[in-house]
Amino acid sequence: MTTTTTVLHAPASQSLGAIVLQFTRQTWAGLRVLLGFTVMLGIVYPATVMAVGQLAFPWQANGSLITSTGQRTTSVTGTGAHAVVGSALIGQDFSGPTWFHPRPSAAGDGYDTLASGGSNLGPNNPDLLATVQQRRQQVAGDNGVASAAVPADALTASASGLDPDISPAYARLQVTRVAAARGIPAERVAALVSGSIQGRTWGLLGESRVDVLRLNIALETMAP
Repeated sequence: MTTTTTVLHAPASQSLGAIVLQFTRQTWAGLRVLLGFTVMLGIVYPATVMAVGQLAFPWQANGSLITSTGQRTTSVTGTGAHAVVGSALIGQDFSGPTWFHPRPSAAGDGYDTLASGGSNLGPNNPDLLATVQQRRQQVAGDNGVASAAVPADALTASASGLDPDISPAYARLQVTRVAAARGIPAERVAALVSGSIQGRTWGLLGESRVDVLRLNIALETMAP
């Protein structure tokens, strides 16, 4: 019996020049893709989004700023009646009996836009429970109501610590205090609160709410 053996010969090794040429072509192809996506996603797309925002939604694109008269503005450089007092999207502190108070804040030392965040304390954390109880007593005492009447958003900070809104229930709870401090009939202040209530977004998302900054601006313009 005759056995036939097939010998496979390995292809000749590529020359150094061919390897360098192939590497150069592949590298240049990769660089072209990188440059193309950099221009498209790093320049063209952001510029397009910015242009659309400035043309179609200039107020929202510039921070939803509000002046001391309650008007919208796109610039922070205004003065007098056109001076910016805050953003409709960012909560800020209001203290004293003459103002409607916002939700508590755990952002930094409170309402710190550079440290947005919650306390990260669990619902059974003793420090959180003590803080909630302290807030309950404070709000109830300031507004002359029973502790059980204090709504949840008056006791707990939001996840961002910068929630600009409060519930209608919390706003109404503060009416008597604010009216007495400003010497305005409570019925007028209550009507202002009712007119400041915003419904659910698109009628579906979230809950009814009151923007504290806008409410206080409107309050400031009311004559006694």
